[in-house]
Amino acid sequence: MAVQARTIRRDDPAATQSPFARDVVAGLTARPKHVPPKYFYDQAGSELFERITELPEYYPTRCELAILRKHAADMARLIPPQSVLIEFGSGSSKKARMLLAAAPAIAAYAPVDISSEMLAQEAAQLRRDHPQLTIAPVDADFTQPFELPAAVAAMPRVGFFPGSTIGNFEPHEVSAFLRHVGRMLGEGAHLIVGVDLVKDARILNAAYEDAAGVTAKFNLNLLARINRELGGNFDLAAFSHQAFFNVERHRVEMHLASCKRQKVKVAGRVIDFRAGETIHTENSYKFTVESFGALARGSGWTPIASWFDSKRYFSVQALVFNKS
Repeated sequence: MAVQARTIRRDDPAATQSPFARDVVAGLTARPKHVPPKYFYDQAGSELFERITELPEYYPTRCELAILRKHAADMARLIPPQSVLIEFGSGSSKKARMLLAAAPAIAAYAPVDISSEMLAQEAAQLRRDHPQLTIAPVDADFTQPFELPAAVAAMPRVGFFPGSTIGNFEPHEVSAFLRHVGRMLGEGAHLIVGVDLVKDARILNAAYEDAAGVTAKFNLNLLARINRELGGNFDLAAFSHQAFFNVERHRVEMHLASCKRQKVKVAGRVIDFRAGETIHTENSYKFTVESFGALARGSGWTPIASWFDSKRYFSVQALVFNKS
């Protein structure tokens, strides 16, 4: 479904008072400039990301799907009867479907996402395909506290956080997020999480700088969204996509670089850009099993199982929460 253009007057309070507007203005007036990656995922951004997952260079989705195909039954053994599977940042339900198929103990599925259009589409399709399941979508920022629908709130809870989204957080934010998930799921609950692993920089660089330019379109769509929703006047042709592996910090960085000196209006503010100045839009940290395990244990979780693809590019890890 295409996103409809939305025009906002410069003096419209909605353009300056929404969390999106506040975060964008704060990030673009900071040094260095940055915008949180969660704002990639409007409908257009979500659709572009689904295209990225199908690219030959983008190994994470392909590797994780292979892991789920081979080991979903092992993961299902961790799930208690009549439980609700809560997926944080659900997007497409492709991976959740594999776990749902392998785990008859799951009575309900609660996808949580800020992309309301995709959330509604996926929930409708799941209701058709799994009429025996309670489908309880939650339109929310999964990094913040949220309420589960009453129909599933009392069920035992299992967390599902596939993809490499955990790597988008700074290490201290990973710890905060894992503590937040622990509070949501409760003592003794399990979390099944996708964790991308450190590997050759050439593989990483290619995955985020694909030959077809889909990742560049995904990155630039952030500016298009700001134009649509915050009355911005970014010229997308005046910015270029940059992605590279930062070896020292074990992360891939994505930026949007200004091709010239320019001024841009956003939510009633004028933002100056120097030629070559960038907006830092995303980090994707890569872990070893040991480094991620240390973060988990420091946040109240105990690693209990890890599964890998044949090349050990990617892992799916199971944790149990024990806050004491």
